[in-house]
Amino acid sequence: MKQLKVGLLGAGRMGAFHGETIAKRIPNASLCAIADPFPGAAEKLAEKLGLTIKTYINSGEMMEDPNIDAVIIASPAKTHANNVIAAAKNGKAVFCEKPMAVTLEEADEVLQVVKEMNVPLQVGFNRRFAKGFRKAHDEIVAGSIGTPQLLRSLTRDPKLGDPSPIPQWNIFLETLIHDFDALLYFNPHAKPVEVFAAADALVRPDFKEKGFLDTAVVTIKFDNGAIATAEANFQAVYGYDVRGEIFGSEGMLQVGDVRESNMIRYTKTGISMDTCRYDQDLLYDAYIEELTSFVDSVLNDKPTYATGEDARAALLIALASIESYKTNRPVKVKDGVLHLV
Repeated sequence: MKQLKVGLLGAGRMGAFHGETIAKRIPNASLCAIADPFPGAAEKLAEKLGLTIKTYINSGEMMEDPNIDAVIIASPAKTHANNVIAAAKNGKAVFCEKPMAVTLEEADEVLQVVKEMNVPLQVGFNRRFAKGFRKAHDEIVAGSIGTPQLLRSLTRDPKLGDPSPIPQWNIFLETLIHDFDALLYFNPHAKPVEVFAAADALVRPDFKEKGFLDTAVVTIKFDNGAIATAEANFQAVYGYDVRGEIFGSEGMLQVGDVRESNMIRYTKTGISMDTCRYDQDLLYDAYIEELTSFVDSVLNDKPTYATGEDARAALLIALASIESYKTNRPVKVKDGVLHLV
């Protein structure tokens, strides 16, 4: 069996999950190295996974290792573009957590370098790998609900901790970017033409003056006439909630769930169910499937399923949302750029 030798950049929450997936859940991949700038972090994760492998503080050294075929980038969002470029220039296949970049200039440079080096790139839009979302996309492409007319995607986190370390514009660039990608996925033959965003700090209003937003709704108009909404909130007390809905000329599709399982409890106190409280529980299978798909793409020279171009398209909507929030006006989108009035 062919084996993909993988290096991991970032030993934090998401990096640890991806590292465990490569090490223990995908037979034709092996985790060969971990890099993290925080002293001891890479070693701690390697020990937790029961691996005796190379560890680095300097990620550049790992990327230069000729024995590594691919790199998973799970570093902070602002570092993604530079890390993808560094990995690509060393001839590595790249899986990058979202967002791929935080500016269009960065995104375009990533795409250019990846193309020049001819290396595979996949971005971590996990909903494309959730069974319900994939099935809905396939049915839309097959025309089962006609032409999409109204679309909705939402992300509601179960609990907001200390907002202090959360970067400005996080709600658009790191949370709603999943919803922007989902809406593009559900309306695959159309392009966005106008974006309007409304947002506020409703969970932690005391942090609004610091530029923190925890609640947002974004309206997107497409060139096929469809109208979509993306919404996010950082504190849904009932659980981790990720859903989508696509209404078309011939029917409707709904995807996603907040339930831990399909068990429903009927007792004298009423009807109830258990809900997921963590993304790695709700999207466990999708997180594994996205890396399984990446490994298969690299080993068998197949196109990746969530591309750099997909990432740039979602980023464009995120940046339009930020501009719309700042100006309290709709922002036009055309030919892959923002058109500001």
